[in-house]
Amino acid sequence: MKLKIKYFFILITGLIFNSCLNLDPQDQLAETNIWSSENDYKLFANQFYGWTRDFSSSVYDAPHSDKRSDILLDGNDPGNLFRKGTNSLTTSDGNYTDAYKRIRRTNLLLQNSENYANQSEITQYIGEAKFFRAYCYFDLVQLFGDAIIVKKPLDVTDPEMKIARNDRSEVIDFIIDDLKDAASKLPNTSEVENGRIGSEGAWALLSRVALYEGTWQKFRGDESRGKELLGIAAKAAKEVIDSKKFELFQPAILGDSAQKYMFILEDVKSNPAGLIKNSNKEYIFSRRHDEVLSPIGKNITKESLINVQWISHKFASMYLCQDGLPIEKSKLFKGYDKIDSEFQSRDNRIRYTLAKPHDNFWSNEKPRVNWTGDAADLASASVTNLKPSSGSGYNNQKWACERAVNTNYEGYDYPIIRYAEVLLNYAEAIYERDNAITNEDLDISLNLVRCRINAGMPKLSNEFASTNGLDMRTEIRRERTIELYNEGFRIDDLKRWKTAETEMPQDFLGVKWTGTEYQTVYSKASYPKNSDGFLIIETSRKWTDKNYLLPLPSDQLRLNPNLKQNPGWEN
Repeated sequence: MKLKIKYFFILITGLIFNSCLNLDPQDQLAETNIWSSENDYKLFANQFYGWTRDFSSSVYDAPHSDKRSDILLDGNDPGNLFRKGTNSLTTSDGNYTDAYKRIRRTNLLLQNSENYANQSEITQYIGEAKFFRAYCYFDLVQLFGDAIIVKKPLDVTDPEMKIARNDRSEVIDFIIDDLKDAASKLPNTSEVENGRIGSEGAWALLSRVALYEGTWQKFRGDESRGKELLGIAAKAAKEVIDSKKFELFQPAILGDSAQKYMFILEDVKSNPAGLIKNSNKEYIFSRRHDEVLSPIGKNITKESLINVQWISHKFASMYLCQDGLPIEKSKLFKGYDKIDSEFQSRDNRIRYTLAKPHDNFWSNEKPRVNWTGDAADLASASVTNLKPSSGSGYNNQKWACERAVNTNYEGYDYPIIRYAEVLLNYAEAIYERDNAITNEDLDISLNLVRCRINAGMPKLSNEFASTNGLDMRTEIRRERTIELYNEGFRIDDLKRWKTAETEMPQDFLGVKWTGTEYQTVYSKASYPKNSDGFLIIETSRKWTDKNYLLPLPSDQLRLNPNLKQNPGWEN
C-alpha cells in the first residue's frame, strides 16, 4: 500500500520535460498500481479540479482576465504588454505546455478505464475526464487557435509527437463530442459531491464553447459553420434551462444587494441576512474555497475594494438608466456635475459592483459589526462617504468581503460557470443564429438577468428596441458585459466578436473631470484630459490581427517544426 501511494503521488506531481507532449516516465511506474478500484479513479480525477480558473487566473492578471481588456486595468501594472497589444514572442509558455500535460492525464484515465471490469462503477470519472479534456482543449483554442488532438497518452517515440496542429474546427468538434459524452455519463449536479462537475455543467460549458466558436466563425465570414455552432450553443443552454435545477440568486431579504452578496457568500455570516452557500442555486460549477480547508490564498479584498482595479468610463457608461435606455437616450441620466450624478437612476448593478461615491464600505480588516449600517457599524467601516481621488475615479467593490477574516483567508467560491452566463449564452446564440430573437426567448433568458435587481426596469423586447432606436445586438452584448464583469470574459468576447481591433486601441478614460465636482475632490489628477474633459488614464494602445491569438512558444517550435507559428508572429 505504501508503494502504491508513493507511485500515485509521483504520478500526480509529475516532472517537467522539454516537450509539451512528452511522456513522463514516472507514469509508467504507476499505471499498473492505481487502476484497481473505483476509488482509484476518483482519486486520480480529483487532480482535474485544480486546473480550472480561479480568482488568481481571472480577477488577477492572466490570459482571460478583464485586466487585459478595454474596461479594467491594474493600477499596479501600468506596463501590461497584453493590454497594450505590444506583447512579443516567447521562449516558453506554461499556458501551452500545461494544457497538454493535463490532457495527457485525462487520457491516462480514459485509456486505463477501457480495461476496468465494472464500467458502471467508474462512469462518472470517465465523464469527468472527458469534461476536463474538453476544458483544456477549449483553452488552447481560445489562446492559440489550432491544436494537436491527442486521444491517448503518448510515448516519446510516437509519431504524433511531430505532427502538425489540427485545424481549430476539428478541435472544436472534438470538444463538442467530449462534452456531449461527458453530459451523458455525469450524474445530475444535485447528485454529485459539492464542487464536482455534473451533467448540467457539461451542457453549460458546451453552450460557452459553441457560442464562442460560432461567433468567431460568423464574424470571420463562415456563416454556415457559425449557424451550425450557434444552434448547438442554444440547444445546450436550453438543456440547462429546462432542467430547472438552477436559478438566479435573488433572495428577497437581501433586496437590490442580492447580487453583491452572492459573490462573497461564505458558510459563516457574510451578509446582512446570514445566508450561506447552500442558498445559492446559481453556481453550476465552482471552485470551492473555505477559510480553514481551502482559503482563496490571494489578497482578494484589498485588491478589489477601491484600490488597484481601475474601471474605464466606457464600462461605467454601459449601465442603463432605470427606464431601460442607455445614458445617451435617457431623460433620467443626471450627467456628470457631481461625483455621484452619473450613478443616479441607473441599473442597480452599478451601485453593487462599482463603488458609488458617498457610499460606505467595509472590508476584512475593518468589517461589519452588526450589518445594520448604524453608528456602530459605520465606526468600523473601511471607507465612509467615498470621495474618489485617485486612479480612473471609478472604483470596484466586486469580490470584496465585509466580514472579519485574515487577509488571504476569505472563503467564498469562484463561479467557473453560473446560471446567468447560460441565460445570456442562450439569448446571444439565438440572436446570432437567426439574426433575430423573439420576446419569449428574451423573457426566459436575458430579461431574467436584466430584471434580477431591477424590478422596475422595462424588459428588453423587439418593440422596446424599435420604439427607442436600439440595436438588439448591442443590447445583448451590453447585458453580457455588465453581468459578467471581472469574471474573465470581456477580452475573449472582443476576440470572438472581432471587435478587439476597434475597442482595444481606444484611450482608457476615467471620470469626467473638467467642469465637474471632481476638480475639487480629485484636484491632484495629473492625467491629461480629452476634449470632453475625461481623464486619459492610458493611451497609445495597439491591436493588430496577430493579437487575436498568442504566439506559440519557440521551445515547442524547435521540438516540433510541423507546428508552425501563428499568423503575424513568424518573425
